[in-house]
Amino acid sequence: MTPADFRRIALSLPGAEEGSHMGAVDFRVGGRIFATLASVEEGYGNLVLTPEVQADFLAEEPRIFLPIKGGWGRMGMTHIRLPVAGKEVLEGALRTAHQLRVAKNSKPAPKKRLRH
Repeated sequence: MTPADFRRIALSLPGAEEGSHMGAVDFRVGGRIFATLASVEEGYGNLVLTPEVQADFLAEEPRIFLPIKGGWGRMGMTHIRLPVAGKEVLEGALRTAHQLRVAKNSKPAPKKRLRH
């Protein structure tokens, strides 16, 4: 798959919009990022997953998915190797990232405690 495929599929998801974050193309739903093309020069798309979903993806398709290095990867941020990902895998991965973001957006924000 290609960055153009990634973009087309991401934008086909309900409510998805293209934006930019730190100079990289991103895809948002409800104003929040679910995927980016920040690592496209390395042949990757990036997905915002949970650590649990990331672990499932890595176990299922270790040649296609890998965690982003450092703390971002430990939080679930995941590379997808575009040249080796098939259409069904890319569609499913983007759909999963989109659904996770929609679900997270629907949860009420935690209440902040006021300090006296």
